[in-house]
Order: sequence, then structure tokens, then C-alpha cells
Amino acid sequence: MHFYFLCIRIAALLGHKKAQQLVRGQRETISKLKEQSATLKSPIWFHAASVGEFEQARPLIERLRRERPEQQIVVTFFSPSGYEARKSYPHADGIYYLPFATTRNAKRFLEALQPKMAIFVKYEFWPAYLRELNKRNIPTYSICSIFRPKQLFFLPWGKLHLRLLKCFTHLYVQDQASRVLLAKHGVANVSVAGDTRFDRMMELRSAATKDLTLVSHFAQGAQRVIVAGSTWPKDETLLAQFMQTDPSSKLILVPHEIDPKHMHFIFRLFQGRMVRYSAVSAMTDEISRRNILQQATILLVDTIGLLSSIYRFGQVAYIGGGFGVGIHNTIEAAAYGMPVVFGPNYSHFREAQGLIDASAARSIKNYSELEAALTTALEQHELLGAKAAEYVQSELGATEKIYNDIFNRQS
Repeated sequence: MHFYFLCIRIAALLGHKKAQQLVRGQRETISKLKEQSATLKSPIWFHAASVGEFEQARPLIERLRRERPEQQIVVTFFSPSGYEARKSYPHADGIYYLPFATTRNAKRFLEALQPKMAIFVKYEFWPAYLRELNKRNIPTYSICSIFRPKQLFFLPWGKLHLRLLKCFTHLYVQDQASRVLLAKHGVANVSVAGDTRFDRMMELRSAATKDLTLVSHFAQGAQRVIVAGSTWPKDETLLAQFMQTDPSSKLILVPHEIDPKHMHFIFRLFQGRMVRYSAVSAMTDEISRRNILQQATILLVDTIGLLSSIYRFGQVAYIGGGFGVGIHNTIEAAAYGMPVVFGPNYSHFREAQGLIDASAARSIKNYSELEAALTTALEQHELLGAKAAEYVQSELGATEKIYNDIFNRQS
């Protein structure tokens, strides 16, 4: 653990931007907390690694804010991308970087914060913090966690880490397999609650009120619209090939990163056959803008924060990241009743396997598989989309279960 933090500090010294943000941010946390000590009174502390995990905590945070507005809430992040994206989140009384998980930092942090309870999301198991919370008898929970036999806890040399799980007051896991695995290794304070992201994605669908007139004009009259979300270069290369062979389809492309280098790659790949969302939105002639959008076959969305609302304009979703470290959010699209296609790296994503088992998703490894998957999904989008929606409905309720168990029990 200390070696890991040392590597981050070295990366910061060498000029790595995110490492510099992380080192600077976590160093400032204790002083910021001391400055706020007069106003922070027994907050509930939520910790998430980054944005994805925060979205799992968010339904609980916002329900807590609605039902108990007097209760103070603090959120911490480990990742700079998480902190920077949510540092202005309005439903928290304080948002900080989590100081590196040394024993000294854990003591200083908890002394300054004095939390009423702590809630860690998914894969966050920091030994120093868990031990110190346990020593102070502060109720500590893990939510939306998921466990697999090859994780460190269950390996012959992972016994010390396994003991850490007993520091939790309770663990709310995503599936029965996790509960059984933990019970086999002597961890009994476990309930199967599911994944709060399903509840969050349905909330987003219900609240999809962003003005997307431009996207609506682009999709208007089209019978076949693919929404490709959070894409990377490998995903885009395959999609470009598909669009060359299928002139009847339209593509809404929402890349994961919109830096100039990636934008240049996309424009060269699609050879000028696309319109850029930001460019069209800057046009003042409404008739010209509408005509350009309706005649285009590819819309590049180079604006952050629109993807979850854009899915409603498509018949099929392609989710990026599956040719890298792992796919991005499939629930977002499935919540709109869309069949989903993604790359091969999805094994750590329970919801992806669930969608495949429900016949609402397909994983692909190459172009021929992509072509077959998209063609089938476009032709049968109503049937397959209904299966996606049914799967999402079957997974709702985690927020209610966890909230009632933790907060009503604490009353």
C-alpha cells in the first residue's frame, strides 16, 4: 500500500497531471476539514473511488437529503476524475479527496471529521481507515460490493485482508454468489441488496429534461439510429466500418474523451461524413441547422453530460470500453429499453452478463461479430429492447432496501 502511494508521489514529481491533482488534493483535506469543523456536526461520510461509484451512492445521498435535510453529508473521492467532476455537487456539505490510507492519515482524518457513520462504495476497502473506524466503534457499511473467488481476500496469502471485511458493520452485496462466497470464508454480516445504479438510471430516464432539440432533428424520420456511448478508438474504428456498409442507419457518437487529439482521430476516421454537435449548436439559422442535421448520417456529440439523455433517440446502443480495461455503463441504455452491444472485456460487470442472459445484449470481438450483432439488434430492436427493459425492472429496489436497513435502523 505504501509503495503504491509512493509511486503516485513519484508520478506527481515527474509531471503526471492526475497524480499531481491527487497528491495536492489529499494533502489539503485535513486543513479544509479543520476550517469547517465549526459547521460540520456528526456527518454521514460516503466514500467513492470515482464518478461511477459515486453514482451508486447518489440515490442514497439524495434520498437522505430529502427525508432528513438536517443530516450533514460528506463525500470523499480517491480519483481526481471523480473529485473534479463532482466537487460542486449540491447535496453534500463537504467534498474532499481522501487522504492516502496510512494509519496516521486515517487517525487525523477521522479526528477532524468525527463522522456519525461511514459508507464505502463497491471496491473501496482501505485497511487503515477500516481499522480506525472499527476502533472508534463507528458504524461502517459497504454498499453495492461484489466479490469473486480470485480477489485477494480469498487467496491463501490474503487472510489479513479477509479479516478487514469483519470491520464492516454490514456489507450490502450485489448478488447471491457474493454472499455465498463470503459466508464460506466466515463473513456472515452480509445481505444481498442489488445495485443502486439501476434505481439511479431509472431516475435519470424520468428526469431527462435537457434540451436536445438538435439530437431530435438529427434522428427525426430515421428508422435505424445507433447511439454509441463512451467510445474509444477501437470501438470507433469498428463503427466507422459498419457505417460504410449500412447507409440506412444513423449514428450518434458520444466518445469517452473529447480532447483535440481524439477529435482529430474521429474526423479522419469518418472522413468528413459527420457533423459536430458544438458546431451545429453555434449556428444561428434554424432552417439551415435543421437541414444539415437531417441530411447527416453521423452526429458527433462533443459536449459532456448529455449521454444519459441521448439514449432515448436511438433503437440500439453500442457501449464503448470493451476493447480496453472494461465496458462503460450499459444500464444507462438498457433503462430506455434498448438492446446493447459491447466489446469482449465485460467479465467484471454483473449487469452486462445479466443483459446477455436476458437476450438483450451481445458481446463482440471483431468486425464480423459487430456487423451481425448490430444488424440483428436493429431488425429486432422492439423485441430485444423489451427484454432489456424487463431486466432493468427486475433489478430495481436496492436503494430502498439499503436505505431502510441502514437509516431506519439507526433511528
